[in-house]
Amino acid sequence: MLIPTSSVSRLLGSTILLACLLAMTPIFSSNQSTVTPASRMDEGILSRQAEVIRRARESAPVNVVFVGDSITQAWEDGGAAIWKDRFASAGALNLGVSGDRTEHVLWRLDQAPLTRLAPKAVVLLIGTNNLGHGTANAAQTFSGICAVVAKIHLQVPKARILLCAIFPREENMNAMRGDVAQVNQALASAFANDSSVRIIDLCTSFIGVDGKIPARLMPDFLHLTPAGYQVWADGIRAPLEDALKI
Repeated sequence: MLIPTSSVSRLLGSTILLACLLAMTPIFSSNQSTVTPASRMDEGILSRQAEVIRRARESAPVNVVFVGDSITQAWEDGGAAIWKDRFASAGALNLGVSGDRTEHVLWRLDQAPLTRLAPKAVVLLIGTNNLGHGTANAAQTFSGICAVVAKIHLQVPKARILLCAIFPREENMNAMRGDVAQVNQALASAFANDSSVRIIDLCTSFIGVDGKIPARLMPDFLHLTPAGYQVWADGIRAPLEDALKI
């Protein structure tokens, strides 16, 4: 069982928990990969995985934690200057790991819970690799994201979760973008009335009037340029400031 019975009994009134349980139930009968914690085994990423676990275990308490995949990890690359200007001074910690899917984030949260970090806000962006790697469909990806949200909420119930809608991908409109849109719509509905989760949907900011994703924001139509990180930083600025006032 993904969520301990004791935790369920304590949080039965939580919209987060109920929404996540409802979302995950259909998947248990067919494909549990997105909601079953799994370690990364590919050699090229083991050092990063270990580093992120070390950060979560050893860092002093922080105000903000960023959790996600390569797009989050690259705040230390293409987004480094903006991170230094916007988030470093706010006491932010980057826990992004390139290539991560929801099941990998769940595993890392088990290995190094966020509890001791006591963040006021958690910025979460995950799910594109579940779709992009072909390991899950839209419904399963939605369930995986809900499972991550539920686990974060159990570990840091006082934190505001800034749940970023999956960014659009691929230069032109295609089936993958349709899957992304379905997941994002489901997330917006699931957490619409929950004050602990704030949905941040920046999808339209990454798409031009012609329906294409500009290379100046995503050179490979997935990962961000510094200009793309500026869009993300601007999009979460106000909700993050509100969360830090709590």
